[in-house]
Amino acid sequence: MRRPIYLDYNATTPHDPEVIEAMKPYLKEFFGNPSSANYFGTITRNAIDKARLQISLLLNCSPGEIVFTSGGTETNNLAIKGIALANKHRGNHIITSAVEHPAVLEVCRDLEKNGFKITCLPVNNIGIIEINEVEKAVRGNTILITVMHANNETGAIQPITGISAIAGSGNIFLHTDAAQSIGKIPVDVEELGIDLLSVAGHKLYAPKGIGALYIKKGTSLNKVILGAGQEKGIRPGTENILGIVGLGKACEIANRDFLKNHEHLINLRNMMYNGLKENLQENLQLNGDLDQILPNTLNLSFKGITSNEMIAALNDKVVLSAGAACHSGITKISEVLQAMNIPEEWAKGAVRISVGRFTTEQEVGRAIGHIVEAFQKLRK
Repeated sequence: MRRPIYLDYNATTPHDPEVIEAMKPYLKEFFGNPSSANYFGTITRNAIDKARLQISLLLNCSPGEIVFTSGGTETNNLAIKGIALANKHRGNHIITSAVEHPAVLEVCRDLEKNGFKITCLPVNNIGIIEINEVEKAVRGNTILITVMHANNETGAIQPITGISAIAGSGNIFLHTDAAQSIGKIPVDVEELGIDLLSVAGHKLYAPKGIGALYIKKGTSLNKVILGAGQEKGIRPGTENILGIVGLGKACEIANRDFLKNHEHLINLRNMMYNGLKENLQENLQLNGDLDQILPNTLNLSFKGITSNEMIAALNDKVVLSAGAACHSGITKISEVLQAMNIPEEWAKGAVRISVGRFTTEQEVGRAIGHIVEAFQKLRK
């Protein structure tokens, strides 16, 4: 039986074979605790140092500005809570956006319960924040702006460099969740002008359960996990050597093969969109702007059906993500699409298609046929 075509790379990525090979020695023989001053500990400590360098070369920062975590969620918690708690003497206002991942929005909501004030910026109809909205939101007591680099549902790329100029002029810290953008578009912390950046390994062909936080030199933040002195005391706990090695190798590959992979993703995404549009025409709507989204991502609405119907019709043929959740016969529209003011008739039929490094043109061609066939059957 042929496996379904996997087009959900924004949810998670398979492990790159090179990443698996890099991790194998640390699964089999190099098991030492990197905090131990012995032969085995030295080997794993050196492996951590190498991974830190590999990540820093991708992000254009110093290895000493990288702190390892358990993944994107913890990284966002550490960045946002860490800055908020360390700077509450300066102010209690935080700016974020309506289209952030729950790992950002839930942290902000929790801080709001503890005396912080949160401003949630709107987005336009293609999912992008207008710079003037950021300017209007800044107050004298604003200490942090946290805006994702690219959206996980629509792929919309936010104007981080423009936001950085506003943050810098107001002495405001700027954090960006770059889980979806790394390896797909350039992510240079110097060019972006940010203070903190979140990395999630499993979005980058590395294992789940590993992440990293870039912290600009001179930026102080409170720890959110208490313990010993690992990771400069910012993130205590015995390091996940296997995951760290995998993430380091994944970043090395992303840096080495960036141009090839970027071209591959754009080609497949455009092939998918053009193929579906040619067949479905006015029954298909792109939620976003092709020139301002990730090269691998399409958020598409199908007229007259729900996303869950499409997912079910494709079943074991094509794996996509639904843009709306359906429980007990009630369709719940994505909060991201609501923020974009996508009409309900279109929003309820939205799906996310995200191609990846291992997707082939043949798979995209077959997927187009399956999706068109599923739509036509559903409309009948």
